Amino acid sequence: MAEIANPDIWKPASPPTREYEEYIARALATQGGHLSIGRGGATLYFERGCLSGCHEDRIKAEAMAAGLPVIDSRLVPFNLVLDLAVRGPMVAVGEPPSPPPYHAFAYAPLAVVLEAYRAAGAEVFNAPAVPAPREGEG
Repeated sequence: MAEIANPDIWKPASPPTREYEEYIARALATQGGHLSIGRGGATLYFERGCLSGCHEDRIKAEAMAAGLPVIDSRLVPFNLVLDLAVRGPMVAVGEPPSPPPYHAFAYAPLAVVLEAYRAAGAEVFNAPAVPAPREGEG
């Protein structure tokens, strides 16, 4: 078996580019806007839609540098990601969140979902603080 001449070519990390700058700016301007990276690729959520099929490492570096919240669940055990995706709430992107409690058919504040993914072992960057429950909630 031949040796790889330059093992550095296999490193996935990429320096930030400006390839996704316009879309990241739109996500930053959207309540709940964020980047989610998983086994199926990268999806940038903004306004009332999303951009999928992005180069995972390039958009991650760009989003992190811009201060956009990022969830990278590629290294989280599949059963935990499945549980979060199926039983957990969706992020309220471009709309107000549902009232608690947050469940599979609810729209939660981004900070709540980021914290759930962080607890499962995902890499979470640029996360806003989780809002404190109001009196009588939670």
